Amino acid sequence: MPASATKSLRVAVLADSDTRWKWGALTANRIAPENSDIRLDGYLLRGRATPTARQLDEVGVQADALHEVTAVQFLHAMREESYDILVLALVGGGVQAMLHGLGRVWADAAAGRAKRPVVVTGYVGVVYEKLADGLLLRHGADLVLANSRQDADRFRAVYEGVGADAGSVTEVALPFLGGAAYTGEHDPRTVVFAAQPSVPENRRDRTYLLNRLVEHARRHPEREVLLKLRSKPGEHTTHIEELPYQKLVQRLDPPANFRLVYGHMGEVLDRTDLLVTVSSTAALESLHRRIPTAVLTDLGVREALGNHHFVGSGCLASWDQLDAGHRPVPDEEWVSRQGVAAGGESYDRAFDAARERIAKLLDRPGGLPLPAPYYTPVTAPGYLPGLLARHHLGPDGTPLPGTPAAGKEPGPVRQIVRRAARGAYRHGVQRVAPVIRRMGEL
Repeated sequence: MPASATKSLRVAVLADSDTRWKWGALTANRIAPENSDIRLDGYLLRGRATPTARQLDEVGVQADALHEVTAVQFLHAMREESYDILVLALVGGGVQAMLHGLGRVWADAAAGRAKRPVVVTGYVGVVYEKLADGLLLRHGADLVLANSRQDADRFRAVYEGVGADAGSVTEVALPFLGGAAYTGEHDPRTVVFAAQPSVPENRRDRTYLLNRLVEHARRHPEREVLLKLRSKPGEHTTHIEELPYQKLVQRLDPPANFRLVYGHMGEVLDRTDLLVTVSSTAALESLHRRIPTAVLTDLGVREALGNHHFVGSGCLASWDQLDAGHRPVPDEEWVSRQGVAAGGESYDRAFDAARERIAKLLDRPGGLPLPAPYYTPVTAPGYLPGLLARHHLGPDGTPLPGTPAAGKEPGPVRQIVRRAARGAYRHGVQRVAPVIRRMGEL
């Protein structure tokens, strides 16, 4: 392609965990207008789930620059740097805080800046809880991405139901779908259980699932049975994992054909003949590739587990049924509404609407107006200030008094203390908290 036909775009992604970095970076590449040469800068929000180097390597998404920042440091960077697109890959509260903080930054800089970046946000996967809360916290972004037709309809209904502008809702698809379609059984036949950090959350249920997986391996010694794990002990992902399967399995004596595996989910799916999970987004990745997929009902079909999202999918099944040879057959209409199994060109076209919308916003004469979130000191005076304070911002989006200098990096001693504090937090979550909980159940 001639250089003259390529438009250079500067894109920033702010993420607070490994999975959100993966979603944000991949989304940035998917939604950039065609014929764009992208420079991607990554910002990792400092907190309990800040990705480790291993987790970033596993995600496999490269950035031209990568920085670990606080919210205030990020806002300072946005004051100094000029970007075309900004992807906020954060929890809802983080998105809301950044929208207000950025509004203040861009209002202060309006006299010297012709335009601001297009702000994009959305969800990493299945939206099965806190629908209204999460959506309203994301309101104010230029694009709120919905990963399926079903989600787009639900998102618009929430916004319109509270009298908020629903024009930002844009239907796309999960950005990490892909890979070769399933063509038949491997040798050996491989069963993969996709674990989740917080579903289920108690020891009894997690031990039950692990026992059933190990028992499946014993029943079928000719198969390879894999427990696909998201993180190693001490690492955090989007959700807190108090009872890692790695520790629970130490009490068992699994057969030789049972193994723990890490790594990129796509690579694991390359050799999968049956994907089993409670409600992981991995089920959608598997369905997209036409791999036999089972969503477990052993612990009930409940909102707390997230497997209620798969009602109507045809994928619900129990371990007893799977042990007996049952293989779920997905409902094609349900799968289509989820934006998966679209295949090839259809999947690529899923991002066309977002690309077109962003291109128009980038070319808008006079630039874009300041973000206008639904939550303001008028509409949510008892809620918004607390959300902003968690990120050291006042009710008007400005840094609170006493907040460390935005552009100042912590010294060596402070960095050591910060790492130690993060380690202590993770130790408390994974070791101390479960002990206290068990004592309370006595």
